[in-house]
Amino acid sequence: MSARPGAPAPLPPAAPPAAHRPTAALVIALLVIGLLAGGWMLGKAKIPAAALAPARWADGEAGRAINEALKLPVQAQADLATAALRYRLLGDLGPQVALGCPDWLFYRDGLRPPPGAGEQVLQQRVRLMQHWTTQLKAQGVQVLVVVVPDKARIEQAHTCGLRHSTAMRARLGQWQQALGAAQVASTDLLPVLQQGTAPVFFRTDVHMNRIGAQHAADAVAASALPLLGGRGAQAFEVGAPGAAKPRMGDLIVLAGLEKAPPAWRPALDREPEQVIAPLRSGGLLDDTPPVEVLLLGSSNGRRSLFAERLGNALGREVWNQSLDGGQFSGALLAAWPQRAQWPPTLKLVVWEFSEMALSLPLTDGEQATLAEID
Repeated sequence: MSARPGAPAPLPPAAPPAAHRPTAALVIALLVIGLLAGGWMLGKAKIPAAALAPARWADGEAGRAINEALKLPVQAQADLATAALRYRLLGDLGPQVALGCPDWLFYRDGLRPPPGAGEQVLQQRVRLMQHWTTQLKAQGVQVLVVVVPDKARIEQAHTCGLRHSTAMRARLGQWQQALGAAQVASTDLLPVLQQGTAPVFFRTDVHMNRIGAQHAADAVAASALPLLGGRGAQAFEVGAPGAAKPRMGDLIVLAGLEKAPPAWRPALDREPEQVIAPLRSGGLLDDTPPVEVLLLGSSNGRRSLFAERLGNALGREVWNQSLDGGQFSGALLAAWPQRAQWPPTLKLVVWEFSEMALSLPLTDGEQATLAEID
């Protein structure tokens, strides 16, 4: 389009000031160095091809694998310093841990469901429960389902205003109703852990302390003994609690503060050590008692001597196959392929998991089992 007659000609675009050119060159050089360094680090990392499969990009696993490969040599020290400053100056413990009071720590996934966990996950897990319990009963093995209520529900007095998902909290009651409708035996630990005034969970950990574990074991045993036909004859040595010792909580580790100086992280819990073990005669012919109870649980089953406390209350050793990070069904799925080789004396499976696991996205193993059911 031509200019109007008599109008001044448009000025040519101004050239960038010469002073900006060194800055631009420096930025370009840094980008090139970063690109080359990142490529070299990825080449040296040797990320497995399976970690970069298309399905791994959808669930974020591929991104996490690349992030891990691109960590700088001083990344751990930088992350520690950042986490310590964030906690001390802002009272912030990162995306996975919430701070209550005084210095009570809570897992955020226990307060609200993670992305990708809609309302349908509960119904899908109800279907899984019905399938697995039916299969075990057909094998002649009874099942007792135990849900450990979330720490934020039990220790609500220490949450100090942390908000939780109402819909997520409702799932525990819905699950208990589904168990009743399916006529599956269960132990409701909610009223058991709510009684009394002493804390039943660690302050800096998601698990029950020795008081909570003992209450839970006694309640589970009360439900299990009728299924087993009464108490067994196995005696246990129950040592007196020793002196309280500092204990590193898993929520401090999750917040990245495990190696922070004491003044730059929440104070550690102090828990007495204790020994609970079955008594043996020590003779060469000392027979191992028959296996009658199998515990397929989460990390709750591996903390605070829960399995040993349960065995003492039952008068039977508990075959503990609980898994750290087992969530809803990790231990059960791990043991499922071997169930034909389970001891013929097995009478009862105690299936334990945390309330939070009801709201987590389905695992690959759970999805595969649902596909088999369909």
